[in-house]
Amino acid sequence: MTVWALFASVFLACAVEAVEATTIVLAAGTARDWRSALIGLSSAVVVLAVAVVALGPAIGALPIQALRLFVGGFLLVFGLQWLRKAILRAGGYKALHNEDEIFRKQLAAARAAATQSVGIVPDWYAFTLSFKGVLLEGLEVVFIVLTFGTNDGNVPVAGIAAGAAIILVASAGALLRAPLARVPENAMKFAVGTLLTSFGTFWGAEGAGAQWPGSDAALLAIIPLTALLAVGLVAALRFEHRRSSTLAARGPAERSEALR
Repeated sequence: MTVWALFASVFLACAVEAVEATTIVLAAGTARDWRSALIGLSSAVVVLAVAVVALGPAIGALPIQALRLFVGGFLLVFGLQWLRKAILRAGGYKALHNEDEIFRKQLAAARAAATQSVGIVPDWYAFTLSFKGVLLEGLEVVFIVLTFGTNDGNVPVAGIAAGAAIILVASAGALLRAPLARVPENAMKFAVGTLLTSFGTFWGAEGAGAQWPGSDAALLAIIPLTALLAVGLVAALRFEHRRSSTLAARGPAERSEALR
C-alpha cells in the first residue's frame, strides 16, 4: 500500500469514530459540566495511551502471516459491519445516521440525570458519559492505527493520519459547539466500509497463504469490485423498497393483481 493510500484509509476511518466521540463529549459538556466532561475525555485518552503501549509491541511481535490473517479478519469484521449499515441506509431499509438527533437524545438524558460529585470531578454523570464515549470510539481508532500501520510497516503515518482526523473533527466541534450533523457520515461509512472490506479480504487471503496476481496491485481491482457490488446492492434494495411502498399504497385487489 502506498503512503497516501494508508493515510487516506486511516484518516477516513478515524474521522467517523471522532465524529461520534465528539458528539458525546459535546452533549456531556453542554448539558452538564464542561470541567467534568473534559476530565472524562482526558482520562480516556490516558487509558488509550496505555493500550497503545501494551498492544503495539504484542501486535508487532506476531509473525507476518499470522499478523495478516489477524488484521484481515479484524478489518473484515469492521468493514462488513459498516458497509452493511451504509448499504441498508442508502437503500432505504435503515434510518440515516443523524448526529443532530443523537445529540438531542444525549442532551435530554444528561439533563434528566442526578448530579453527584466524586473527588475532583464535580459531575460524575458528565465524566462517565464523556469517558465511555471517548474510550469506546478511541479503542476502535487504536486498533485501526495499529493493524493498518503494523501490517504496512508504517505505524507513524497511520498515527499521523488518525491524529489529523481527530484534531480536525474535535476542532470543528469545539468551534461550532454543535454536533457535526452536516458531515456526510453515511457516505464516509460507505467509503470506509468498502476500503476496510477490501483490505481485509486482501490481507486475510494473504495470511491464509493465498498469492494475489500482481501482489499489492490486486487492490486496484479488489476495491472497485467491492464498491461496485455494494452500489449494486443499494440499487437492488432501492428498487425493492419502492416496489414494496407502491404495493403497500394499493388496495388488496390491486396488490394481488400486481403480484401475479
